[in-house]
Amino acid sequence: MAEHSEDACKKVDGGITRVFELLGKRWTGPIVSVLMQHAVHFAELRRAIPGISERMLSDRLAELGAAGLVVREVDEGPPLRVAYRLTEAGAAMEPALKELALWAETYLGHSDANGC
Repeated sequence: MAEHSEDACKKVDGGITRVFELLGKRWTGPIVSVLMQHAVHFAELRRAIPGISERMLSDRLAELGAAGLVVREVDEGPPLRVAYRLTEAGAAMEPALKELALWAETYLGHSDANGC
């Protein structure tokens, strides 16, 4: 029988907590998923994620940048364009995220967010 003492349930894994504080926010997963494929300009990234506002996309990209997972690159143009890509740390998440996607397919069923 499992132990149900206060000591047995006292601590949550700190790493898991930090990961889900960042990646558990709405839109963050789809943004990282698109960026895992290749660097993307802001407008292309917004089109790739139906329903996200420019403001929310900008906020999430700033959070990912502050966490060292995404880098912003300015193409001077003309026209001036901004592209985003995963850093080495961001790209290192790919194996774990692919495993989570496989788990979701197996245990949560198939649901395509794009309706395709």
